[in-house]
Amino acid sequence: MERAELVQELKTLRKGRGLAGRLDGRVGPFLRSACAVSSGDGQVAIREKVSGRITELAAQLPDDLRLAALAAFAISAEARQPLYQDRVRWAASRVDRDPRTVRRRVDEAIVLLAELASASSSPVVSPSDRWHTASLSIACVVDELLVLERRRIVADQEGLEFVDLAVSLPSGRPSVSVLYGGSLVDRGMETSSRWGYGLELPRPLSRGESWESAVLFRPPSLRPYMVSVPRQPCESFDLRVRFGAAHPSEVWALEGAFQRDVSDPGYRGRPEQVDSSGEVHLRFSRLTPGLAYGVRWAPQP
Repeated sequence: MERAELVQELKTLRKGRGLAGRLDGRVGPFLRSACAVSSGDGQVAIREKVSGRITELAAQLPDDLRLAALAAFAISAEARQPLYQDRVRWAASRVDRDPRTVRRRVDEAIVLLAELASASSSPVVSPSDRWHTASLSIACVVDELLVLERRRIVADQEGLEFVDLAVSLPSGRPSVSVLYGGSLVDRGMETSSRWGYGLELPRPLSRGESWESAVLFRPPSLRPYMVSVPRQPCESFDLRVRFGAAHPSEVWALEGAFQRDVSDPGYRGRPEQVDSSGEVHLRFSRLTPGLAYGVRWAPQP
Protein backbone atom coordinates (compact mmCIF):
# COMPACT_ATOMS: atom_id res chain seq x y z
CA MET A 1 0.00 0.00 0.00
CA GLU A 2 1.35 3.44 -0.98
CA ARG A 3 1.66 5.47 2.21
CA ALA A 4 1.87 8.88 0.49
CA GLU A 5 -1.40 8.32 -1.38
CA LEU A 6 -3.11 7.12 1.80
CA VAL A 7 -1.94 10.25 3.65
CA GLN A 8 -3.44 12.41 0.92
CA GLU A 9 -6.74 10.53 0.98
CA LEU A 10 -6.97 10.92 4.78
CA LYS A 11 -6.33 14.66 4.46
CA THR A 12 -9.15 14.88 1.92
CA LEU A 13 -11.50 12.93 4.17
CA ARG A 14 -11.00 15.27 7.14
CA LYS A 15 -12.40 18.25 5.23
CA GLY A 16 -15.95 19.53 5.64
CA ARG A 17 -18.02 17.29 7.91
CA GLY A 18 -15.45 14.49 7.87
CA LEU A 19 -17.02 11.07 8.36
CA ALA A 20 -20.25 12.68 9.55
CA GLY A 21 -20.97 13.98 6.02
CA ARG A 22 -21.61 12.43 2.62
CA LEU A 23 -18.83 10.08 1.56
CA ASP A 24 -19.46 9.91 -2.20
CA GLY A 25 -16.09 10.23 -3.92
CA ARG A 26 -14.32 11.13 -0.66
CA VAL A 27 -13.05 7.67 0.26
CA GLY A 28 -10.25 6.94 -2.18
CA PRO A 29 -9.01 3.55 -3.41
CA PHE A 30 -6.14 3.26 -0.92
CA LEU A 31 -8.40 4.10 2.03
CA ARG A 32 -11.00 1.64 0.73
CA SER A 33 -8.36 -1.07 0.64
CA ALA A 34 -7.12 -0.23 4.15
CA CYS A 35 -10.66 -0.38 5.54
CA ALA A 36 -11.88 -3.41 3.55
CA VAL A 37 -14.57 -1.35 1.79
CA SER A 38 -16.14 -3.27 -1.10
CA SER A 39 -17.77 -1.95 -4.25
CA GLY A 40 -21.21 -2.98 -3.02
CA ASP A 41 -21.03 -1.12 0.30
CA GLY A 42 -23.42 1.78 0.86
CA GLN A 43 -22.92 4.98 2.82
CA VAL A 44 -23.65 3.41 6.21
CA ALA A 45 -21.34 0.44 5.68
CA ILE A 46 -18.52 2.67 4.36
CA ARG A 47 -18.85 5.03 7.33
CA GLU A 48 -18.81 2.16 9.83
CA LYS A 49 -15.83 0.44 8.23
CA VAL A 50 -13.72 3.58 7.85
CA SER A 51 -14.52 5.02 11.29
CA GLY A 52 -13.96 1.63 12.90
CA ARG A 53 -10.60 1.14 11.20
CA ILE A 54 -9.38 4.67 11.99
CA THR A 55 -10.46 4.26 15.63
CA GLU A 56 -8.68 0.90 15.84
CA LEU A 57 -5.44 2.38 14.45
CA ALA A 58 -5.74 5.58 16.51
CA ALA A 59 -5.83 3.48 19.69
CA GLN A 60 -2.13 2.84 19.08
CA LEU A 61 -1.29 6.58 19.08
CA PRO A 62 -0.38 8.79 22.06
CA ASP A 63 -3.40 10.33 23.80
CA ASP A 64 -3.00 13.80 22.29
CA LEU A 65 -2.64 12.49 18.73
CA ARG A 66 -5.54 10.07 19.17
CA LEU A 67 -7.82 12.86 20.38
CA ALA A 68 -6.75 15.10 17.49
CA ALA A 69 -7.34 12.35 14.90
CA LEU A 70 -10.79 11.29 16.16
CA ALA A 71 -11.86 14.94 16.30
CA ALA A 72 -10.48 15.75 12.84
CA PHE A 73 -12.53 13.01 11.17
CA ALA A 74 -15.64 13.79 13.30
CA ILE A 75 -15.58 10.28 14.80
CA SER A 76 -16.08 11.56 18.34
CA ALA A 77 -19.74 12.49 18.85
CA GLU A 78 -18.80 15.74 20.60
CA ALA A 79 -16.64 16.86 17.67
CA ARG A 80 -19.14 16.55 14.83
CA GLN A 81 -19.19 20.22 13.96
CA PRO A 82 -19.80 20.95 10.25
CA LEU A 83 -16.37 22.50 9.62
CA TYR A 84 -12.89 21.05 10.12
CA GLN A 85 -11.68 24.28 11.73
CA ASP A 86 -14.47 24.03 14.32
CA ARG A 87 -13.40 20.49 15.22
CA VAL A 88 -9.80 21.70 15.54
CA ARG A 89 -10.92 24.43 17.95
CA TRP A 90 -12.87 21.83 19.98
CA ALA A 91 -9.80 19.61 20.24
CA ALA A 92 -7.65 22.63 21.15
CA SER A 93 -9.94 23.40 24.09
CA ARG A 94 -9.69 19.81 25.32
CA VAL A 95 -5.87 19.68 25.34
CA ASP A 96 -5.38 23.34 26.34
CA ARG A 97 -3.40 24.19 23.21
CA ASP A 98 -3.90 26.69 20.40
CA PRO A 99 -5.56 25.52 17.14
CA ARG A 100 -2.32 25.83 15.18
CA THR A 101 -0.69 23.24 17.46
CA VAL A 102 -3.66 20.90 17.08
CA ARG A 103 -3.53 21.17 13.27
CA ARG A 104 0.11 20.07 13.38
CA ARG A 105 -0.88 17.15 15.62
CA VAL A 106 -3.62 16.14 13.18
CA ASP A 107 -1.06 16.10 10.35
CA GLU A 108 1.32 14.04 12.50
CA ALA A 109 -1.49 11.64 13.45
CA ILE A 110 -2.49 11.16 9.79
CA VAL A 111 1.06 10.21 8.81
CA LEU A 112 1.21 7.70 11.67
CA LEU A 113 -2.22 6.28 10.81
CA ALA A 114 -1.06 5.74 7.22
CA GLU A 115 2.09 4.00 8.44
CA LEU A 116 0.09 1.72 10.74
CA ALA A 117 -2.41 0.91 8.00
CA SER A 118 0.38 0.15 5.53
CA ALA A 119 2.16 -2.10 8.02
CA SER A 120 -1.00 -4.08 8.76
CA SER A 121 -2.35 -4.44 5.22
CA SER A 122 -1.98 -8.23 5.23
CA PRO A 123 -5.08 -10.35 4.51
CA VAL A 124 -5.06 -11.87 8.03
CA VAL A 125 -8.47 -11.56 9.67
CA SER A 126 -8.34 -9.39 12.79
CA PRO A 127 -10.47 -10.13 15.88
CA SER A 128 -12.80 -7.22 15.02
CA ASP A 129 -13.59 -8.89 11.64
CA ARG A 130 -14.74 -12.20 13.12
CA TRP A 131 -18.05 -11.03 14.57
CA HIS A 132 -19.99 -7.91 15.47
CA THR A 133 -22.72 -7.06 17.97
CA ALA A 134 -26.21 -6.68 16.53
CA SER A 135 -27.71 -5.70 19.90
CA LEU A 136 -26.41 -5.22 23.42
CA SER A 137 -28.66 -4.79 26.45
CA ILE A 138 -27.36 -4.01 29.94
CA ALA A 139 -29.47 -3.71 33.09
CA CYS A 140 -27.59 -2.42 36.15
CA VAL A 141 -29.05 -2.39 39.67
CA VAL A 142 -26.70 -0.05 41.51
CA ASP A 143 -27.85 -0.56 45.10
CA GLU A 144 -27.71 -4.38 44.75
CA LEU A 145 -24.50 -4.54 42.68
CA LEU A 146 -26.04 -6.58 39.87
CA VAL A 147 -25.31 -6.22 36.15
CA LEU A 148 -27.16 -8.29 33.54
CA GLU A 149 -25.69 -8.26 30.03
CA ARG A 150 -27.62 -9.70 27.10
CA ARG A 151 -25.96 -9.72 23.70
CA ARG A 152 -26.82 -10.85 20.17
CA ILE A 153 -23.84 -11.24 17.88
CA VAL A 154 -23.50 -12.02 14.18
CA ALA A 155 -20.65 -14.16 12.86
CA ASP A 156 -18.63 -12.42 10.13
CA GLN A 157 -16.56 -15.51 9.33
CA GLU A 158 -17.31 -19.18 8.84
CA GLY A 159 -16.92 -21.46 11.86
CA LEU A 160 -16.92 -18.89 14.67
CA GLU A 161 -16.41 -20.79 17.94
CA PHE A 162 -15.33 -18.17 20.49
CA VAL A 163 -16.41 -14.63 21.43
CA ASP A 164 -13.72 -12.53 23.10
CA LEU A 165 -15.05 -10.03 25.69
CA ALA A 166 -13.87 -7.94 28.64
CA VAL A 167 -15.28 -5.79 31.46
CA SER A 168 -13.76 -2.95 33.49
CA LEU A 169 -14.16 -3.11 37.27
CA PRO A 170 -13.09 -0.97 40.26
CA SER A 171 -11.08 -3.84 41.76
CA GLY A 172 -10.89 -7.61 41.60
CA ARG A 173 -12.93 -10.08 39.60
CA PRO A 174 -16.71 -10.24 39.70
CA SER A 175 -18.83 -13.24 40.44
CA VAL A 176 -20.08 -14.32 37.01
CA SER A 177 -22.91 -16.61 35.90
CA VAL A 178 -23.56 -17.46 32.26
CA LEU A 179 -27.34 -17.75 32.04
CA TYR A 180 -27.32 -19.05 28.47
CA GLY A 181 -25.36 -18.91 25.24
CA GLY A 182 -22.00 -20.57 25.95
CA SER A 183 -19.34 -21.58 28.45
CA LEU A 184 -17.32 -19.00 30.39
CA VAL A 185 -13.57 -18.73 29.68
CA ASP A 186 -11.65 -16.75 32.32
CA ARG A 187 -8.67 -14.96 30.74
CA GLY A 188 -7.66 -13.17 33.96
CA MET A 189 -6.88 -9.52 34.64
CA GLU A 190 -5.65 -7.81 31.47
CA THR A 191 -4.91 -4.60 33.38
CA SER A 192 -5.36 -3.49 36.99
CA SER A 193 -9.04 -2.77 36.27
CA ARG A 194 -9.91 -4.77 33.13
CA TRP A 195 -10.94 -8.42 33.45
CA GLY A 196 -10.84 -10.45 30.28
CA TYR A 197 -13.28 -13.24 29.60
CA GLY A 198 -14.92 -14.97 26.70
CA LEU A 199 -17.69 -17.33 25.69
CA GLU A 200 -16.95 -20.66 24.09
CA LEU A 201 -19.95 -21.34 21.87
CA PRO A 202 -21.59 -24.78 21.98
CA ARG A 203 -21.16 -25.17 18.23
CA PRO A 204 -19.45 -23.29 15.39
CA LEU A 205 -21.51 -20.54 13.76
CA SER A 206 -21.88 -20.09 10.03
CA ARG A 207 -21.05 -16.75 8.45
CA GLY A 208 -24.04 -14.42 8.91
CA GLU A 209 -25.58 -16.54 11.66
CA SER A 210 -26.68 -14.77 14.86
CA TRP A 211 -26.29 -16.00 18.43
CA GLU A 212 -27.64 -14.78 21.77
CA SER A 213 -26.11 -14.95 25.24
CA ALA A 214 -26.78 -13.60 28.73
CA VAL A 215 -24.26 -13.10 31.53
CA LEU A 216 -24.96 -11.98 35.11
CA PHE A 217 -22.20 -10.08 36.95
CA ARG A 218 -21.98 -9.44 40.68
CA PRO A 219 -19.08 -6.95 40.99
CA PRO A 220 -17.54 -6.17 44.38
CA SER A 221 -18.35 -2.47 43.84
CA LEU A 222 -19.31 -0.01 41.12
CA ARG A 223 -17.80 3.24 39.93
CA PRO A 224 -20.23 6.16 39.38
CA TYR A 225 -20.74 5.22 35.74
CA MET A 226 -21.86 2.37 33.53
CA VAL A 227 -20.57 2.44 29.96
CA SER A 228 -19.84 0.17 27.03
CA VAL A 229 -16.63 0.63 25.03
CA PRO A 230 -17.07 -1.80 22.13
CA ARG A 231 -14.10 -3.46 20.47
CA GLN A 232 -16.25 -4.55 17.53
CA PRO A 233 -18.94 -2.57 15.69
CA CYS A 234 -22.20 -2.50 17.66
CA GLU A 235 -25.50 -1.74 15.95
CA SER A 236 -27.58 -0.94 19.05
CA PHE A 237 -27.11 -0.59 22.81
CA ASP A 238 -29.98 -0.47 25.31
CA LEU A 239 -29.00 0.58 28.85
CA ARG A 240 -31.10 0.63 32.01
CA VAL A 241 -29.62 1.75 35.32
CA ARG A 242 -31.73 1.43 38.49
CA PHE A 243 -30.49 3.48 41.43
CA GLY A 244 -33.29 2.75 43.86
CA ALA A 245 -34.72 5.20 46.36
CA ALA A 246 -31.47 7.13 47.00
CA HIS A 247 -30.78 8.18 43.43
CA PRO A 248 -27.98 10.67 42.57
CA SER A 249 -28.62 14.39 42.22
CA GLU A 250 -27.18 14.55 38.70
CA VAL A 251 -26.97 12.04 35.85
CA TRP A 252 -25.37 12.49 32.42
CA ALA A 253 -25.53 10.44 29.22
CA LEU A 254 -22.21 9.75 27.47
CA GLU A 255 -22.33 9.17 23.73
CA GLY A 256 -19.10 8.65 21.80
CA ALA A 257 -16.92 9.93 24.64
CA PHE A 258 -13.20 9.30 24.92
CA GLN A 259 -12.41 6.62 27.49
CA ARG A 260 -10.33 8.93 29.66
CA ASP A 261 -13.25 11.37 29.91
CA VAL A 262 -15.51 8.77 31.51
CA SER A 263 -13.71 8.94 34.86
CA ASP A 264 -12.82 12.65 34.67
CA PRO A 265 -14.77 14.43 37.48
CA GLY A 266 -14.89 17.62 35.43
CA TYR A 267 -16.36 15.99 32.34
CA ARG A 268 -20.08 16.41 31.69
CA GLY A 269 -22.27 14.72 29.13
CA ARG A 270 -25.94 15.27 28.29
CA PRO A 271 -28.11 15.78 31.41
CA GLU A 272 -30.64 12.99 32.04
CA GLN A 273 -33.60 12.76 34.40
CA VAL A 274 -34.10 9.89 36.84
CA ASP A 275 -37.72 8.69 36.69
CA SER A 276 -40.05 8.07 39.65
CA SER A 277 -38.81 4.46 39.94
CA GLY A 278 -35.23 5.63 40.38
CA GLU A 279 -34.24 4.50 36.86
CA VAL A 280 -32.57 5.88 33.74
CA HIS A 281 -33.17 4.30 30.32
CA LEU A 282 -30.92 5.14 27.34
CA ARG A 283 -30.62 3.84 23.78
CA PHE A 284 -27.68 4.22 21.41
CA SER A 285 -27.19 3.12 17.81
CA ARG A 286 -24.21 2.53 15.51
CA LEU A 287 -21.58 2.65 18.24
CA THR A 288 -18.02 3.44 17.18
CA PRO A 289 -15.42 0.92 18.44
CA GLY A 290 -13.08 2.42 21.01
CA LEU A 291 -15.46 5.15 22.21
CA ALA A 292 -17.64 5.10 25.33
CA TYR A 293 -21.45 5.03 25.47
CA GLY A 294 -23.52 4.95 28.64
CA VAL A 295 -24.24 6.99 31.75
CA ARG A 296 -22.36 8.53 34.66
CA TRP A 297 -23.72 10.08 37.82
CA ALA A 298 -22.72 12.33 40.69
CA PRO A 299 -21.20 10.17 43.46
CA GLN A 300 -23.30 9.84 46.59
CA PRO A 301 -21.89 11.58 49.70
